[in-house]
Amino acid sequence: MELLFETTIDGGRYIDWLLSGLEWTVLLWLGGAVIATVLGIVVGSGRTARSLGFRVIARAYVQVFRNVPLLMQAFLWYFVLPELLPVSLGSALKQMPPPWGSFVPALVAVGTYTGARVAEQIRSGIQSLPKGQREAAFALGLSSFTTYALILIPQALRTMAPSLTSEALALLKNTSVAMTIGLLELTAQAQQMNEFTFRTFESFSVVTVTYLVLSLLIYGVAELVIRRFSSTKKSALAPVTESLS
Repeated sequence: MELLFETTIDGGRYIDWLLSGLEWTVLLWLGGAVIATVLGIVVGSGRTARSLGFRVIARAYVQVFRNVPLLMQAFLWYFVLPELLPVSLGSALKQMPPPWGSFVPALVAVGTYTGARVAEQIRSGIQSLPKGQREAAFALGLSSFTTYALILIPQALRTMAPSLTSEALALLKNTSVAMTIGLLELTAQAQQMNEFTFRTFESFSVVTVTYLVLSLLIYGVAELVIRRFSSTKKSALAPVTESLS
C-alpha cells in the first residue's frame, strides 16, 4: 500500500511506525504468554491441591483477575499501583522512560488476566484425569510437587492444547488494550496513522491484515506442537498395543 511508504512528520516512513508497533505487540504477547503460563500452572495446580489454604488463595486469584475487565486492570496497574507503593518505588515507576513506563503495566495486566484464564484450563485438565493416577503416585511415595510436575500437569497440558491455543490467540488480541495507557503497539499506530493522514481504510486495513497474519502464525505453530505431542503419545503407546494384540 502506498501509505506505508509515504514520509511521516518525523522524516521516516509509515511502515517504520507499523514495524515499531509490531515489535511492541510481539514483545507484549511473548511476555504475557510467559507470565500467563507460569501463573496458570501454579494457580491451576493450587485449585486442585489437597491444602485448603492453597485452594482458597488460588480461587480468589482466579475470581478477581478473571472477572475484572482487562481495561480496568490496565488502568489500575498504570495509574493506581504507583500511588499505593512507597514514595520512592512509586516515583521510580512513574519516571520510567517511554515506552517502558507503559509497557510494564500493560505486560503485568495482560499476563495476570490471561494467567487466571489459563489456570481454569489447567484445573479442568487435571480434574479430567483419572483419580487413580494421583492416588497411585502418592502410594509410591511421590511428593505432591513431583506428582504434579511429572504426572498430572504434562498429561493435562496435552489434553488442553486446543483450548490453550484459543487463549494464545485471545492474548494477542488483548494486547491492543495497551494503547489506552500510551503504548504505541499495532492498534495505536493504526490510529496514529489515521490521525495524520485521514486515510482510515488504509490505516486500519493494513493493521488488520497484520493481526490476521500473526494469528495464523500462532495457530500454525500450535497445530504443529499438537501433532507432535499426538505422534509422541502414539509412539509411546505402540509397544503396549502390540503386546495386547
